[in-house]
Formats: sequence, C-alpha cells, structure tokens
Amino acid sequence: MNHDVATRRPWSLLDLDRAFRTCWAADTCSPDDLPDWRPDNPSVGHCDITTLVVNDLFGGDLLVADVRRAGSPHGYHWWNRLPNGVDLDLTLEQFQAGETLSPPRTVTRPPGPLPRRHPEYELLRARLTEHLGPLPSAGGV
Repeated sequence: MNHDVATRRPWSLLDLDRAFRTCWAADTCSPDDLPDWRPDNPSVGHCDITTLVVNDLFGGDLLVADVRRAGSPHGYHWWNRLPNGVDLDLTLEQFQAGETLSPPRTVTRPPGPLPRRHPEYELLRARLTEHLGPLPSAGGV
C-alpha cells in the first residue's frame, strides 16, 4: 500500500473509477485500439495499463482473455483478480454487441518497464497522481 497514507485522504472505489475515467484519453489508448477510441467510450484500449496500475495499488493476479468480434479474433482483454479473489475490471464497458471474451488465464506481470506501452502507462500514472495523490511504486505493492 501507499506508505504516505498520513498525507492523503482515503480513496473510495468511486474515487478510483472517476479518476481513471477522467485520465483515459486518446494519447494513453493502445495504438491497436485507437481507431475505436471515443470520448464517450474512454476505456477502449486502456485495459492493459489500467490493469497494471490497479495491480500497483492492490496487488493480486493479472487476467487476460482473447477477444472475439463477430466470431473473429480481435486482440486481448486484461483485468485484475484482487488478493481476496474478487475480479475487478474497470474497462469492461468498452465492449460492444458482438464482442465476446474467452475464459481468462492468469499471467505473470512483465518485469520492469513495459516493452510496448511504457510511455502510456507512465502518463496514466502521472494523471492519476494529479487526481488521487501519491500512488504506490510501479510494479506492485
């Protein structure tokens, strides 16, 4: 957890959800999903880096599933399994009719900086810090 608890107020789950929604933008969207990103559906293309930030905050497992659109492969979807076993998916709403997820598999968090999405991950963390205050160190609690 955040070791600077005395200098910030507690967060509610609603605070976290609102902060992510405010911070998601085209410049933090996965390049693969950018054609589908819209301000009225801001979670599109953010599941991977959102899942990693939630993992920074709470620990737990990372889950990934294959996405199918109209029966054809259409990328991957990431979300969290918290240490108490609860699945938390802050970007699930991005999916439209005709998109389905395979059963999830647990994956190991990549060590160190993300090879592909590190700039967007860092930008999202910086924006969240502006809304929530100091976050735990990157890479988990």
